[in-house]
Amino acid sequence: MNYPYSVIRSNRRTTTLQINRDMQIIVRTSYYSSDSEIRQYVQASSDWIDKTLKKMRLEKTETAYDCKEPLTDADIERLAKEAKSIFPKRVAYYAKIIGVSYGKITIRCQKTRWGSCSRAGNLNFNCLLMLAPQKVIDYIVVHELCHRKEMNHSKRFWMEVAAVMPDYKEQEEWLRIHGDVLHKRAFG
Repeated sequence: MNYPYSVIRSNRRTTTLQINRDMQIIVRTSYYSSDSEIRQYVQASSDWIDKTLKKMRLEKTETAYDCKEPLTDADIERLAKEAKSIFPKRVAYYAKIIGVSYGKITIRCQKTRWGSCSRAGNLNFNCLLMLAPQKVIDYIVVHELCHRKEMNHSKRFWMEVAAVMPDYKEQEEWLRIHGDVLHKRAFG
């Protein structure tokens, strides 16, 4: 992958990479390193760059969603109202992509589930998801709609999810890290 980077040259003997807080890549190298050597060094370091940038993005979202202030009944009502306008649109959008039908959509504030799908195709979503990033909301929608094809968590089910959302594991990871905080805000 080609990454934009800036170069700082000095009297040093080695070449190193640094990623600053603004997620800018900085190459520190000697005055004698050629541009092609620097480009090759950055390309050879692409796995490390990917991993570091991903970690930094995750840490940024963690600080944005780590608010521990309890939700009031009015907050939960507002979230439920917002969810009632968001989920039907996202469900309709992804149902077309997945090629499935669905029944009634219900919004609740639940302690343990983010969503569910009944055998009749009725979908249930947790209003606390309104506190999560859009990609996480979309993941839950895709997850539940894929149950319209596979009412289990078999390998075939996960293949259906991955076909629509190849990065679904990142959304699961977000829920694993932040889900408890969201539940505690609502239920103490």
